[in-house]
Amino acid sequence: MADELRSRIRSGKLRPGQRMPTQAKLADEFGVERGAVRQALRILQSEHLLVNMSKGSPATVADTLERALTGPEASPQPTTVALGGRITAAFGARHVEIDALCLTSISLTLAMGEPLRQIHAGRMKPAKVDVRVLLPSSDIDLAFPAPVDASASGRLQRNWLTNRNAQGQVLRHNLLALRATHGIDVNVAFRALPFTPPVKLYLLNRTEALFAYYTLARRQEEVDHEYLEMYDVQGTQSMLFPFAHGAGLRDTTFVEQSHRWFDALWETISSELLLSG
Repeated sequence: MADELRSRIRSGKLRPGQRMPTQAKLADEFGVERGAVRQALRILQSEHLLVNMSKGSPATVADTLERALTGPEASPQPTTVALGGRITAAFGARHVEIDALCLTSISLTLAMGEPLRQIHAGRMKPAKVDVRVLLPSSDIDLAFPAPVDASASGRLQRNWLTNRNAQGQVLRHNLLALRATHGIDVNVAFRALPFTPPVKLYLLNRTEALFAYYTLARRQEEVDHEYLEMYDVQGTQSMLFPFAHGAGLRDTTFVEQSHRWFDALWETISSELLLSG
């Protein structure tokens, strides 16, 4: 429940200064007791997302959301919860700049859904969108996903490559379509890394950095009509740690150094990436 309400705040469905629904309405919506509602609201209050909590009236969404959602007081959240709202907020700028380093770009592709809907609905219209994505090269032996049985490594690599290319193609197509439909200057570029990234990183408008570790776990997945045991990650569930330029020395330095690191990879050891192979 706290995750869902947090997502509504991050996405703007619940706006700064807006009163929350009553505890009775929330209990009815989520099918829980009021005690569970109060617990969820207290979690959001501890994260500085809600203020003015009292027994007599609904809480209010904090006016200072930017500091609560990014910066030293922000709590890390799963990628599926955190990324969409931050990407949508980034599209409020006239010039949108998004850099991403990841394994397949599936989280980024999903997170683009809401700002694209906002643009098509006429509620947003940036003048320019620049997106750069670093992904593992198809020429390397991936550190993960890795089969428990090494003899299946070829099939698993091909399956990953198919997913990488498909997600990248969807991301590129959806963004470039904005040129024809809305006259937005869009540039989307991909480059290949000579290693498997152990972390994921999203850099938004040169002012925010969202960082997460890829955590390996053993699991099964169907590949070529056969279930394979593998060591893999679920990037959509990786916990994103937010940092904001201007939110203190720690955050500002992290954002600046993250950009320097990304730019260095982009300009030196990365290579051309073809989403067809």
